[in-house]
Amino acid sequence: MDWTSLFSFMNTLAMVGWLVLMLAPRGWTALGLVPRLVVPGAIALIYTALMGAHFADAGGGFGSIAEVRMLFTSDPVLVAGWGHYLAFDLLIGVLLAERLDRVGVTRLLQIPVLLATLMFGPAGWLLGLITEAAARVCTRPAAEA
Repeated sequence: MDWTSLFSFMNTLAMVGWLVLMLAPRGWTALGLVPRLVVPGAIALIYTALMGAHFADAGGGFGSIAEVRMLFTSDPVLVAGWGHYLAFDLLIGVLLAERLDRVGVTRLLQIPVLLATLMFGPAGWLLGLITEAAARVCTRPAAEA
């Protein structure tokens, strides 16, 4: 198999999910399924197939940095691992967008949070929580402040 092409395909698939999440109206329920279910589901299927077929032969493991390094010398496991990041970061982006929608953060202000989540996962999640907390403070009635 051409692992580079599969890697590129998963990247493109993930970008479609991110673009829909960032730019499409949230009220479009069917379109909202793209970042919530379709893209992570497709990547999860690829991940599961790759890990099922190649994990046992890859060598390495998760017990030490040396074992993880050895595990990721296997191209199919490396591609699967990248898919793991793509799917989970997108799912975290979906959860953040839903939380930010609930507190009234505009899409324009959500985009930097979602981009940070796409590029830097946990840092984007942290930025999203900070943004949500700030929105809650800013929208609290004066009597509660």
